Amino acid sequence: MTIRPARTEEAGPLSELALRSKGHWGYDAEFLESCRAELTLTAEDIARGGTAVAERDGTVLGFVTVVGPPPTGELAMLFVEPQAIGQGIGRALFTHAVAAAREAGFERLVFEADPHAEPFYRAMGSERVGLVPSGSIPGRFLPQMAFALTAAPLA
Repeated sequence: MTIRPARTEEAGPLSELALRSKGHWGYDAEFLESCRAELTLTAEDIARGGTAVAERDGTVLGFVTVVGPPPTGELAMLFVEPQAIGQGIGRALFTHAVAAAREAGFERLVFEADPHAEPFYRAMGSERVGLVPSGSIPGRFLPQMAFALTAAPLA
């Protein structure tokens, strides 16, 4: 598997990957459609930088996006193809995002996590720092997570 910068022409396919990945947790079609705008990447988003893609043999398996100015960045998206979940793709993407954020001068990453993904982020060394309203579903709250980049590098 390799991790490389995303290409602007991948915005549509990566957005669809995000929806498939979110659907892995059993959300229905109406819920996923409500999340579509929030899970959509544009070519402009990718052109700004900060989006990396994991691929194997030319097949995209997942992607991660880090945005914002230092010292605090946002892990805006991290999604893995459903059939590749559990194969270490998410871990590799998170580790890549942390290394890239450190290199860019970030001291901390903050992000909203799907409740089903919170255990993964905790296992990666993130901590829950609060709850925030969902940008897609009124009345729903999401764990707000933080990862200190000043901690020891991930193995």
